[in-house]
Formats: sequence, C-alpha cells, structure tokens
Amino acid sequence: MESYKHILLAADFSEHGEAVADRAKDLSEKYQAKLSIVHVMDNLLITDAAYGSTIPFDLDLTAELMAAAKKRLANLADKLNIAEDCRWMETGSPKLEIIRVAEENKVDLIVVGSHGRHGFALLLGSTANGVLHHALCDVLAVRLRDDN
Repeated sequence: MESYKHILLAADFSEHGEAVADRAKDLSEKYQAKLSIVHVMDNLLITDAAYGSTIPFDLDLTAELMAAAKKRLANLADKLNIAEDCRWMETGSPKLEIIRVAEENKVDLIVVGSHGRHGFALLLGSTANGVLHHALCDVLAVRLRDDN
C-alpha cells in the first residue's frame, strides 16, 4: 500500500471538529503528506407557505455567514499550517463539493467527522456517508462521540 501524498480535511466547525482536524494533521505528519482543507456552506432555501414559493433570503445575512465561515476556515488553516492555496471555501451540497475538490486536487485521503449517535444505521451522517460511498479515494470517518 502506498502512503498518502495529499490529505483533505473536510471541516464543518462542529464542537468536535478539532478532533477531526487533529487526526488529519497527525496523518499528514506521519505520511509527510500535503494537507488541505475545505469547508462547504450548505445552500439554504427559505420558503414561506403564505407566498407559495421560494423567497430570497436576506443577502446581507448570507454574506455575514460566509464571512464568518471564511474567518473560521482561515483561523483553523493557520493553526494547522495549511498554505493559502490549499484552502477552499465552497457553497452547495457538502458531500458533492468535498468530492469535487478532492478529485480536482488529486487528493488520496479525505478526513471527515461522523457522529455515531443511535445504532449502526446512524453511524455515519449524511455528508460522511455520501463522501464515503462516492469518493474515488480513501475516506477516514473520524467517529465523534456526543457527551451524554
């Protein structure tokens, strides 16, 4: 088995996201691999039954959310010593965008967090599950435990 050369951290900024980031950093050091990071803001469609259709969400709020996410991405990337050209902020479907970024950048390992809440059926979240089943490279789903 060849060692990994390019690892992609899929950051979601959850409360346990630091454990996923630490695992990706550790693997990049062990394999002397390039470490990249991606965060995907899911598209939010707001509907109001009174109008019967999708109405545009306040663009100022969307811009503020994007700016806050970009700042968090930059802070985490700085902490992990990830070069600016290896940082991606995307919008859309997280699983599709993570896979697209991985393929376009010849990533050979994606590291993503996964909650294991209630039994085997819910072991992987929808993003982690989608990435695991559709990525062309290896995927490490770091199991995150809720503190209950």
